[in-house]
Amino acid sequence: MDGRLSIGEFSRLTHLSVRTLRRYHEAGLLAPADVDELTGYRYYAADQIPNAQVIHRLRDLDVPLAVVRRILETNDPGARSHLVGEHLHRLESELDRTRAAVRSLRRLLAPEPAPVQVEVRSLPSATVAAIEGEVALDDVLSWYAGAMAELDATLVGSARDSSGPAGGVYDNALFEGGRGHVLVHRPCADPPTRGRVHPVELPAVELAVATHVGDHDDIDVTYGEMGAWVVANALAVAGPVRETYLTGPRDTPDPSQWRTEIGWPVFAVTRTT
Repeated sequence: MDGRLSIGEFSRLTHLSVRTLRRYHEAGLLAPADVDELTGYRYYAADQIPNAQVIHRLRDLDVPLAVVRRILETNDPGARSHLVGEHLHRLESELDRTRAAVRSLRRLLAPEPAPVQVEVRSLPSATVAAIEGEVALDDVLSWYAGAMAELDATLVGSARDSSGPAGGVYDNALFEGGRGHVLVHRPCADPPTRGRVHPVELPAVELAVATHVGDHDDIDVTYGEMGAWVVANALAVAGPVRETYLTGPRDTPDPSQWRTEIGWPVFAVTRTT
């Protein structure tokens, strides 16, 4: 052997098929060390094996070819780690979404799902410390986290802070059009005006209330069950949805302990025959 490895030999050493090696060559990821001008045969060098293995691992993680190329062309180890880290974060997010979808689907397909417990409750008007804004549905979680952190920083430990759970009010347009008015709030004896925090009076309302157990990955299932109950009881929804966070990530890191009350403003429907 003259120190060169045929494409077949290189394939066996790297566990990359000949077809894959040819594709990587055409994509500019892993060019052979030499290509015979007469036969077109590809030959590789032994010191190309580590690069081939890196490519193999990256492709196992579904790193796009363009990103693989950027990683291979980057000599800075820190920059390489950053590129790989970005992709791993995306994979973890996708895995979380997949797990959430699986949990939700299992709940929907349960042969005898537990019936949702709904009660109609009258709430008086209340003045709260709130932050509000127009928010895209895809940005609600991050917006909520920032707004609640600001409310906590403004109120926790102050004489104005009142005991009681935090809550949110979500405009119908948020769900119907993907963007709408969102308001998060905390009970407060004398709400301040500071930064984005300001007093808001929540109007008195009649609510159909159900409690969602666990994290919010499948909260849409509880919403659906509640909607079916509302229709079955000849009620109609009248106004933005309210959520009350009885127990959540601010209280415990254990999602199984989280409890969220979903409140739909309702009124009775008179049906004619």
